[in-house]
Amino acid sequence: MTQDNRTRLADLRFLIAEDDEFQRHWLRVMLVKLGAQHIEEAENGRAALDRLLSKDDIDVSFIDLNMPCMDGIELVRHLAQSDSRTAIVLTSALGSALLFSVETMSKAYEVNLLGTFEKPATPEVLQDLIGRYQPPSARRAKTAPAFTLEEIREGIRAGQFEPFFQPKVELATGKVKAVEAFVRWRHPQHGLIRPPAFIPVLEASGHMEDLTWLVIERSIAACRGWHDQGLPLSVSINLSATSLAEQGLAERILAYIIQHGLQPQDLTIEITELMAMTDVPVCLENLARLRMKGFGLSIDDYGTAHSNVQQLLRIPFLDLKIDRSFVAGASQNKQMHIALSSCLELARKLRRNSVAVGVETREDWDLLRDLGCTYAQGFYIARPMERDAVPGWIEEWSQFF
Repeated sequence: MTQDNRTRLADLRFLIAEDDEFQRHWLRVMLVKLGAQHIEEAENGRAALDRLLSKDDIDVSFIDLNMPCMDGIELVRHLAQSDSRTAIVLTSALGSALLFSVETMSKAYEVNLLGTFEKPATPEVLQDLIGRYQPPSARRAKTAPAFTLEEIREGIRAGQFEPFFQPKVELATGKVKAVEAFVRWRHPQHGLIRPPAFIPVLEASGHMEDLTWLVIERSIAACRGWHDQGLPLSVSINLSATSLAEQGLAERILAYIIQHGLQPQDLTIEITELMAMTDVPVCLENLARLRMKGFGLSIDDYGTAHSNVQQLLRIPFLDLKIDRSFVAGASQNKQMHIALSSCLELARKLRRNSVAVGVETREDWDLLRDLGCTYAQGFYIARPMERDAVPGWIEEWSQFF
């Protein structure tokens, strides 16, 4: 551990919520060895909650799931309903299945979860988890202000929205085969704004079309530019339910592709698993027509809805994109590993490409390659980048393969 990390750890305040005295002592010893200087303890969930609500100065709380008076699961719920800003780490000796379940619950509650571990802890695990901590002020600074519908539409009219592109890499060869477009708002006062600040407002008001077509047009233009540079990339674009219900959608996209001298296979349309369950005839017609004309179709966020194979097969999709909740950390989590393997096996049996989203470590990359996944996306490979940065990034990436 570097001196900077030890200094940072010394400034943090920790709470150990654990009913077993030996486990509390062992965790304290390891934290002290890592450089921690401010450590408090609680013997059960009730005592931990009282401490956390009495004074909001605990940075990281280690919470055991199985405690008397109030267990860790109930404690997480109370923290989610409170104004506490503590980050939490969940721990248990009751197995990875329970931890995975409570981890999923905690994410749904939107608490600041750094991660989980099965007892006993190791210094390496603790160091990794604490390294994920960000002060609340830093997290708040990343939260965009609230925008009105008119402000967003004015930004669209002013051309302030543009797609950024995240590479999609073939695991077997390491070659970059495609990119996915993610829209960003380059706001003149607030800088780069991410989709959660504007997409829900547009969808709720029924004004997604203007933004959707702006992204389609600029993504296709970017694709044409890469082809001209000798980079035969395809590009993936996400469509909303509103756009999918537009009469003549397939013909309009095809005309724009032809106008730029590209082929339908250069563009993949992504829809969420939930949208794939639609019974709206015009949506199903557009999806069938897009595939018939040669465009790629991809089911995104697979595993987050409650679809079955019969529902999915109504859509002539080529790619099954496995949600990051099954991917990130799967190399370290047995339950996630099993779920991921099941998703990949389904793609194989259906003779579809599998795309893993949320690949964040070399260990996850290696696991996906060993399991036969087709493509990978994620921060381990690259974050979304501007159009002009793509060729240089590909050149650097290709040096490793």
